[in-house]
Amino acid sequence: MAPCSAKNFTLSLILLFSLPAISSYQSTSGCFESIISFGDSLADTGNRLRLGGSNVSSLPCSRLPYGETFFHHPTGRYSNGRLVVDFIAESLGLPLVEPYVGGLNPIFGKGVNFAVAGATVLDHEYLEKMGIYPETNASLGVQMAWFKQFLATLEDGKRFVRNSLILLGEIGGNDYNVPLVMKMGMNLETLRSLAPAVVNYIGLTLQELIKLGARRVLVPGNFPIGCFPVFLTAYFSDEENYLDPETGCINWLNELSTYHNQLLHKELNRIQKLYPRTSIIYVDYYNALLKIYLSPEEYGFRKKSLLDACCGGRGAFSYNESAFCGSPLSASCEDPSLYVSWDGLHLTEAAYRFLARSLFGGHYTTMCSSTSRVAGF
Repeated sequence: MAPCSAKNFTLSLILLFSLPAISSYQSTSGCFESIISFGDSLADTGNRLRLGGSNVSSLPCSRLPYGETFFHHPTGRYSNGRLVVDFIAESLGLPLVEPYVGGLNPIFGKGVNFAVAGATVLDHEYLEKMGIYPETNASLGVQMAWFKQFLATLEDGKRFVRNSLILLGEIGGNDYNVPLVMKMGMNLETLRSLAPAVVNYIGLTLQELIKLGARRVLVPGNFPIGCFPVFLTAYFSDEENYLDPETGCINWLNELSTYHNQLLHKELNRIQKLYPRTSIIYVDYYNALLKIYLSPEEYGFRKKSLLDACCGGRGAFSYNESAFCGSPLSASCEDPSLYVSWDGLHLTEAAYRFLARSLFGGHYTTMCSSTSRVAGF
C-alpha cells in the first residue's frame, strides 16, 4: 500500500495481536513475550526503507513530514507517526517492533517485523501474467521465507513462535490497489476474481504459521478503500447511487473490500475448525474505520476534511499523484490529528490510534486465553 519502490523480495505476512485499553498502557507482556508482524505499509516499521538501497532518497517515507508527529524524523513508516502495531507493542510493555531487514538477532527477542510497504499476497510472477505490476516483489511468500530463515537462527524457534502474538495483515489490499492506482480499467467483477486466490494464499500462510507453532494469530480484513482520497480522486463520479449518501465514499470500491472480507472470514472459520487449539481472530478494520466516516466529530475528527489527505497536493481531496506527500510540491495540514488520511493512501497516527483502541481495547484476555475460536474484533 505504498507508492515507493524497492527490488527483489518474495514474501509478505502480518501478525497482529490484541491489546488492553490504550489509555492505560497496562503491560501484559507476561502473556506475550514478543510480537511477530507481517504485511504491507500499514505495518511496515522500516523494511522498505532499508531495502531501498541507492534509491532510498526517492522513497516518500524517507523524508519529512513522514514521522514528524511522534518520532520527529522519518522511520520508514507510511504515516506521520505510529501504526497499529506500535500501539499494540506499547500496550504490552514491549519495545516497538524492529524491522527484520538489516537488524541483529539480539534485538528481535521481543519482536520482529517482516512487513514491507507495497507488498502483495500474490507473488510478482502471478500478478505480472495478469498485467499487474507491483512496485515491490515483497509478496507474502517472500516474508515467510525470511521468517523461516530467522527461525533457523534461534535455539528454540517453536517456543518463540508459540509465545508470540502474530499479526497476519492487513495484507492483500495491494493486490487490488495496484491495478486501481495503475488505472488499468478493471471493473468490479474482474477485481473480485482476484479475491479467492488472495484469500486462499492467506489461509495457506496461516496454516503454515500454525504448523510452525503459532497459537494466537490476528488476521485483519481490508479497509473501506472507497473512502480513500487516492481513489476518490481517480474514480469520482456524481452519477446516481455511485457514492454512499452518508459517507460520500465510492460504493463499488467498498463493495470490493466487503467481498474480500467475507471470503477471508469464511476461510478463517474453516481453518479454525482444523486447528481448534489455536486462537484465530478476524480483525474488522472495515467497520471500525467506517465508524469515523459515519460520525467523525464523535471521535475527534474534522467533518469538513473527512475525505481529504492531510499531506499532499492540490485537488478535490487534497491528493495529487504529481505532488505526493513528501515531494517538493506537497504541503501538510496544520493538525494531522483531525484527519483520517495522511497521504491519500495511508492513515494518520490519530486514525491508527483509534483503530487500536476501538478494536483491541479490553480484549487482550481473549488472546491470552487458551480458548480458540474465530472472533470478530
